[in-house]
Amino acid sequence: MNDRTAFDTATRIVAADDGTDYDNVAIALHWATAFFVFANFLLAQTWDWFEKPTRVLMQSTHMSFGVLLTAVIVARLVWRLIPGHQVSSIEAGWVRLASKATHYLLYTLLVLEAALGFGFRWGGGRPMAFFGTGIPPLIGELGRPVRHVMHDLHEWIGWAIVIIASAHAAAALYHHYVLKDRVLRRMLPKRAD
Repeated sequence: MNDRTAFDTATRIVAADDGTDYDNVAIALHWATAFFVFANFLLAQTWDWFEKPTRVLMQSTHMSFGVLLTAVIVARLVWRLIPGHQVSSIEAGWVRLASKATHYLLYTLLVLEAALGFGFRWGGGRPMAFFGTGIPPLIGELGRPVRHVMHDLHEWIGWAIVIIASAHAAAALYHHYVLKDRVLRRMLPKRAD
């Protein structure tokens, strides 16, 4: 494209983007998102198996990872909105529409999940745990029934994210091993030649 600004070109160079694959920043943010989503899900699904000291540590880690995931999501959205960082889909037709819909749905659910996590914690009048420190509440205390609904929605959306992300991963593997196209390779770190 000839309409790129110097800033667009510079950010693509820094990100080592050749214009056909996702750049290194987008790739790192994608895999960081996947890590934090699945780590948080596993923590939430298993902390009841443990005694109180371990359970409290797992819950604190879940919140800390949630704060980091929120930062990663914000960074992903900002990075995508910077001109020149949008990569065209190589799929066509309904597959392209399904891919876009899945991505938008995941972004929406991730933002809702973060908002509900912060709202649930802060709505209880407690700071959000972040690796031994606390992020003070930005909202006032909420009633128990409201917090209960927020907790349930947070859990259900967590399940939805993991199910949709797993289907997304399965689709990428199908593209790679069955269709033998570049869909998955575009989101893998680049090898030094």
